[in-house]
Amino acid sequence: MSTNTNTSGNPPPEPAPVRLIEKHKVIYAKRVRGLFDNWRVGMVFLTQAIFYGGLWLEWNDRQALLFHLVERKFYIFGLVFWPQDVIYLAILLIVSAYGLFLVTAIAGRLFCGYACPQTVYTQCFMWIENWVEGDRNARLKLDKGPNTARKIRIKATKHLLWIALSLWTGFTLAGYFSPVKELAHNLVTWNLGGWETFWIFFYSGFTYLMAGFMREQVCKHMCPYARFQSVMFDPDTLIISYDEARGGNPWHPQKALIRKPPVLATASIAVSALWFARPASTFARVCNTSALAVPPVSMSATRSWTRSACRVAWSATRLKMQWLRSSTSRTS
Repeated sequence: MSTNTNTSGNPPPEPAPVRLIEKHKVIYAKRVRGLFDNWRVGMVFLTQAIFYGGLWLEWNDRQALLFHLVERKFYIFGLVFWPQDVIYLAILLIVSAYGLFLVTAIAGRLFCGYACPQTVYTQCFMWIENWVEGDRNARLKLDKGPNTARKIRIKATKHLLWIALSLWTGFTLAGYFSPVKELAHNLVTWNLGGWETFWIFFYSGFTYLMAGFMREQVCKHMCPYARFQSVMFDPDTLIISYDEARGGNPWHPQKALIRKPPVLATASIAVSALWFARPASTFARVCNTSALAVPPVSMSATRSWTRSACRVAWSATRLKMQWLRSSTSRTS
């Protein structure tokens, strides 16, 4: 029977600490343009035009959309709902929930990517950030640089614009539950009520915090819909992620199921992330805005690199498909 003893006399090393929560890392997103990105931009403008402009519509000399909590009446254009009409609200919520589940089962995270308020306001805040601080490389250089007067001025401008948009959003939300004209007059005359003041600053503060700082952390740790969203997925649901069945496994090729045209395993993550963008222009911007210190190149040279890379990837894919077919025929 042998025993392990420490003959050196030194104390045993302490075990490395185990992190239960991953340390947050700031994400510097690249600007990716394409068809579906244009759809997302259009959805941002559409949803915000409805949200910011809907409360200013009038119907028969009153606010067209008003959920008047003091009078206990909901005005929706020509309809007036009383508290005893809550059954209609329940039916509307049930139909909306089932519609959301159906869209998720068919198209994946379509709501999260195009209509979720967290996504929409994060996109708006990122537009302000890009406009004030510059693109991804410029933001990286600015954050890593010293605290100069220029950096303080740029950061202060960005946060002031964020706060202005957040306050406008909080005022708009409160305007749906209190007549907006009275609310605007009370705001100008500094005669806001306690509840109105609370909800304006409460919603403004959370908009500033979640869209400006937390961003993807809200989806990862706070969103209840994200917790059970994957239950509605099936093998045919459209998602943007690494799929071994699509990308293949170079060490175990027999495990690759040829449901869709296979992609090189080493490049499938990047291909999946860029699936909904124009390949040439997107690949060019990724090459020009990579994390490495790569000098900018002309678009003509980048297009030639892109074509060469596509030819190499397509040739390797054809060879891989032939190899898989030959392996399958031999095993069968």
